[in-house]
Amino acid sequence: MNAGNLEEKKSNAGEEKKEQSGVVKAVCVSDIRGIEKHSVPEGHFLVDFGIEGDAHAGHWHRQVSLLSYDKVKAFNERGANVEDGAFGENLVVEGIDFRALPVGTRLYCGDVELEMTQIGKECHSHCTIYKKMGECIMPREGVFAKVLKEGSIRPGDVMRIEEPAADRPFTAAVITLSDKGARGERVDESGPAAKELLEKAGYEVVELLLLPDEPAPLKAQLIRLSDSRQVDLIVTSGGTGFSLRDQTPEATMAVADRNAPGIAEFIRYRSMQITDRAMLSRGVSVIRKKTLIVNLPGSPKAVKESLEFVLDALDHGLRILRGSASECARKDEAGR
Repeated sequence: MNAGNLEEKKSNAGEEKKEQSGVVKAVCVSDIRGIEKHSVPEGHFLVDFGIEGDAHAGHWHRQVSLLSYDKVKAFNERGANVEDGAFGENLVVEGIDFRALPVGTRLYCGDVELEMTQIGKECHSHCTIYKKMGECIMPREGVFAKVLKEGSIRPGDVMRIEEPAADRPFTAAVITLSDKGARGERVDESGPAAKELLEKAGYEVVELLLLPDEPAPLKAQLIRLSDSRQVDLIVTSGGTGFSLRDQTPEATMAVADRNAPGIAEFIRYRSMQITDRAMLSRGVSVIRKKTLIVNLPGSPKAVKESLEFVLDALDHGLRILRGSASECARKDEAGR
């Protein structure tokens, strides 16, 4: 298949599915973190690690970074004149617009198999490219992947993509809000309890975070997990009470695109059957892009109870968000 060629294929469901391919223009590594990468004749990709010898490789979700050659070329035509690897990218590929692909996309090149795990990244310190051009395309256009199968990639190799399977497991992230927990004065039991329940239900929990009761860090993580990591579900624990430090609902609403109040209302309703203090919970449930965000109480017991109330029903809603299920009313026995 030629670089950049789009070939339409029919899936088992009869829907049109596009397969895209491109050509690797450069393979880049760096010996030290924080410096520009340089081109190498070949990269040896190790499972759940990255490129052998690359300083940014490791057992995390950003093992390999990729940029579209077409985006780099357009940037250079504006006067940037950067070399391969200058943005910190491992692979430069012509003919594939990585930014337009969803997280979970599989990338195949020779024996190597990669899975996209993140789109874009926050720029903490402006690089020399930004200082020269007033912007850097890596935070916006770069994507990241983990290595699923070992092998080698060289410039000139063809890379093809495969869309994520509609029936793949849901991904989730868990965030605990606790000042004492963040300071190391209390062991977080709520986050691990939520993680355990989600994994038993078949979710892949990709991140478990512990934050202080501060709105700004929470908003930043909710945005990153929804937009860049594109997780299906985020559950938060804590910060939903009457204390002045309890700002989780406000931070959640601030990043929301749409409200989904029924989930939080049902959690309160069922919890009221256990304790009337459940009426004091201010937790909310919202949607940002294709991610559902649900606030849970702070205690491990309440976290378990709340998730058990709603997990079965969430499956259909998450499939609608993902686009793998249609939204239709259930018919009663009379067929109405």
